[in-house]
Amino acid sequence: MADISITQAHTLTHKKAKAAAQKVADQMADEYDMESEWDGDVLHFKRSGVSGRLTLADNSAHLEISLGFLFKAFAPTIHDKVSAKMKKVFHTKA
Repeated sequence: MADISITQAHTLTHKKAKAAAQKVADQMADEYDMESEWDGDVLHFKRSGVSGRLTLADNSAHLEISLGFLFKAFAPTIHDKVSAKMKKVFHTKA
């Protein structure tokens, strides 16, 4: 079971949503040494102490993150930061 679960609505095309997710994955790889790999519309990611997946749907992106023991204490902070990042990444102008 995931320690963090976030669903973010969006109105992006599938192509733009996948490109936005890949951009974030690339940043995470640079900043946190995180590996990621696509399996269809699911982006799996991992590094020591953290793993998860981002599933893209037509009108939403669903993120699930599992934290290792040392990271569990920071779950609320991680949730807030990741939630804000998802809002920014999948934001579309009305």
